[in-house]
Amino acid sequence: MSTHEPLPGRPPATASWTGVSTYFLLAFAISWGGVVAVVGFDGFPGIAEEFRVLLPMVVIAMLAGPSVAGVAATALFLGKTGIHDLWHRFRKGRVGARWYAVALLTAPLVVCGVLMALSLSSSVFRPGILTASDPSTHFVLGLVTGIVAGLFEELGWTGFAVPRLRLRYGVVVTGLIVGLVWGAWHLLVVWWGSSDTSGSLSMAVYLPAMAFSLLVPYRVLMVWVYDRTDSLLLAMWMHASLTASVRMFDPVPISGWSIVLYNLVLGAALWAVVAAVAIAFPGAFRRSTAPKAVSAK
Repeated sequence: MSTHEPLPGRPPATASWTGVSTYFLLAFAISWGGVVAVVGFDGFPGIAEEFRVLLPMVVIAMLAGPSVAGVAATALFLGKTGIHDLWHRFRKGRVGARWYAVALLTAPLVVCGVLMALSLSSSVFRPGILTASDPSTHFVLGLVTGIVAGLFEELGWTGFAVPRLRLRYGVVVTGLIVGLVWGAWHLLVVWWGSSDTSGSLSMAVYLPAMAFSLLVPYRVLMVWVYDRTDSLLLAMWMHASLTASVRMFDPVPISGWSIVLYNLVLGAALWAVVAAVAIAFPGAFRRSTAPKAVSAK
């Protein structure tokens, strides 16, 4: 049975690109506008001292985009019933232990597996939590960062964009669209923080590897999990798991070709997980019959 069919009284989301494109534009305008307001037009890339001082405000600006845009687009296009439905999906936590296992364990297992394999060739790939001066603080910061990012970002990406796109496209195409936009949304802040990690690499090489390689396949997996559970809360946890995993385990310091290689291998490993899901669960990514769309408010 399709799990993304509307509940009684739930307004089917419009299949029109109007709502989705409006959300994407608002998310970029709020996040990127906020980042530029904080660091200035001439602040790219930022130097290490500026990065440490301004990072909290940059994070707030970035997180405001998807969250504010998601709630605003829901209210604009679906009204009070849409807000009620958003709240219902946020509160939906009883989805089965296996889905929690997929949502919470995929990222740390893949990240650690990739780092273990790469560390056989170079010690530069040792997980950051093993080299941190204060591992417990490193762990807590990673956990808090993940929870905050998952909570705020998924109010928009999964709260608004994914259900609308699923009315028109299958799981994979929806994941590709949102994943590519999600990656592009990160480009500005990745560029700002590139001074210590890009080395001598061209931004034409560095930025795509950092912004798209792992986010696109992971988003496909996120859409698959959401499609089967209809749980916004679980999507938030799955996002939190990825952010926390890279925050805890990413090698520190790592830069240049090493960080590009790490991200490319991590992305390839996640695509392998996507392929494994498709093989193990035939029809997992097949487009199911979606509810008939209604006009936007």
